[in-house]
Amino acid sequence: MSYLQTLRQTTPLIHNLTNEVVMNFTANGLYAIGAAPVMSKSLEEVSDMASIASGVLINIGTVTSTDIEAMLLAGKAANEKGIPVVLDPVGAGATPFRLKTCHRLLDELEITAIRGNASEIAALLGEDQWQSRGVDSTGDGNVVKLAQQAAASLTCLIVLTGETDVIATKDETVVCQNGIPLLGSITGTGCLFSSLLTAFLSLEGSSVEKATEAISVYTIASEMAAEHVNVQGPGTLHPYFLDALYNIRPEDVRKRQKVEAR
Repeated sequence: MSYLQTLRQTTPLIHNLTNEVVMNFTANGLYAIGAAPVMSKSLEEVSDMASIASGVLINIGTVTSTDIEAMLLAGKAANEKGIPVVLDPVGAGATPFRLKTCHRLLDELEITAIRGNASEIAALLGEDQWQSRGVDSTGDGNVVKLAQQAAASLTCLIVLTGETDVIATKDETVVCQNGIPLLGSITGTGCLFSSLLTAFLSLEGSSVEKATEAISVYTIASEMAAEHVNVQGPGTLHPYFLDALYNIRPEDVRKRQKVEAR
């Protein structure tokens, strides 16, 4: 049985401490794939909510000082229960506040996986061959090497997304080549993927295999959506992408998947 089938049968509850821009898209995307979303950052309940979730996503896209405290409470509650915690370090290299926030989260929590673009991952390592413009990444570095360095240094699963997607641990590396450039023209697609990744990582099995299937499902769904005759740009891709997440089947993934172990 594929991880996608298991996810749809178990409907994992994903606790999203995420940014204000993407909440609706994230919730709808999780519902489409077969998971269940909850969005809560209230200090009064965040620990309790994390404790009953299947996975916790921490996304610093619109982070405030109060949000940081909520993220730490949720992360610690999840750690106590052995619930996976995924960090999305949105724009980590853009400001000192964001980078300091990420390092504090990494220092005080047991992070299962980090999902970010090249500039965000590089910022966490203190690398300077990448530049950050808000949530955008620019640079000519080797993304496979960067992901491997991050996995070794940060001692967690690294999922580096971009034109080439790389999944790395200290022992394994997988490169994924599915997807479409147009997906990057829709606000929140990276953030939604981080939530979807959290859902897959909440299942039993190899973390690399789960992450590989997660990115394959997501990027192949984008390809399927783009093939629709009515898709003319990001505005029309958006609803068909949600439909594709809802309709994608394990056999679609097997037929179209472009992955390579490194």
